[in-house]
Amino acid sequence: MSKELTAIIKSEGDGYVALCPEVDVASQGDTVAEARANLREALALFFESASETEIEQRFCPEVYVTRVEVAVG
Repeated sequence: MSKELTAIIKSEGDGYVALCPEVDVASQGDTVAEARANLREALALFFESASETEIEQRFCPEVYVTRVEVAVG
């Protein structure tokens, strides 16, 4: 079985941080591709090792990623 989850990747320092907001799992890498691959691995390990109860407690099925415009300065 597989799940399609959200990956939010942002630059941080000299690398990139990747976050899956549905289960609050994060990873990092030197490139976007590496951060994404490392997040995929971290998610696989999470689903492999977490109990059904922990997965149910952490899983947030409604995640919305959007952009908003705001006045600054």
